[in-house]
Amino acid sequence: MSLYDFKVPESKRVRLIIHTDCKNEADDQYAVIHQLLTPMLDVRGIIAGHFEKNNGRYPAGTSAQASFDEIVKITGLIGAAGRYPIRLGASAALRDERTPVPAPGVELIISEAMRDDPRPLFIGMQGAITDLASAILTEPRICGRMTAIWIGGGDYPDGGEEFNLMQDINAANVVFSSSMPLWQVTRSVYKQFALSLAELQVKVKPCGKIGAYLFRQLVELNDSFADVPVWPHGETWALGDQGVIAALMQEQQRTDNYTVLPAPNFDPVTMKYVRRQTNRDIRVYHSLDVRATLEDLFAKLRIFSDSEQP
Repeated sequence: MSLYDFKVPESKRVRLIIHTDCKNEADDQYAVIHQLLTPMLDVRGIIAGHFEKNNGRYPAGTSAQASFDEIVKITGLIGAAGRYPIRLGASAALRDERTPVPAPGVELIISEAMRDDPRPLFIGMQGAITDLASAILTEPRICGRMTAIWIGGGDYPDGGEEFNLMQDINAANVVFSSSMPLWQVTRSVYKQFALSLAELQVKVKPCGKIGAYLFRQLVELNDSFADVPVWPHGETWALGDQGVIAALMQEQQRTDNYTVLPAPNFDPVTMKYVRRQTNRDIRVYHSLDVRATLEDLFAKLRIFSDSEQP
């Protein structure tokens, strides 16, 4: 039985591969659950990405497995254990811009991209872009068969240090130099998805087992960084990975909130943008509909938790 009193026309549905560094902080969990509860998205698999540069929070080579374990946990909390293929991504960054890192997640990307299906295919990259770069290096034909959405990169025009980019600058250069259609959600845009912990207590925590877990794990992480001077901020949080679903659900007629420009590359030391006029054009968002996206998240969590009631 459908959760919703409406139906998304089949012609409006798209395929999606979710790529998530799900145990890195506390927003990926919200984004993954939101995507799984969204009927316009036919989720074809979930890939656990690494976040190896994590200030020693996880031992070297273990962060992708931590993401994998967290994906298993949250899909179980919504009764979806085993419903979606979950694959492990690379355990570390590319060593250069020519050599892919084999991983089950890379195989999933290639397999889905090369599968015959007339519906559009997107991959939502919510962290390091290693596995997508490896897939492109392994099978370049996928570039003409899918679109990537990346939460990452500094603000234009200069760029600079940014967490997801920092995880694998070589991989970012591979993807930005490729021919794959790319929608980029930069730091200042994903930071727009901000809310307070009180709002989460009212709108998320009461929504069954999954709502209680989403709220609790965020508060626990917030508490664990209490002595860090800059981040997080005490009583607010940015659910930055909501940028993927915001871009996917946006009205196609809207062209006012992004700019189309030649894809840059990245300086390997400063992470600043390096102009490459020969690169293909990409879509760079300067705003997204925060209100509609977050209210949609809250509504779907409430509808789902109500459906669990006896």
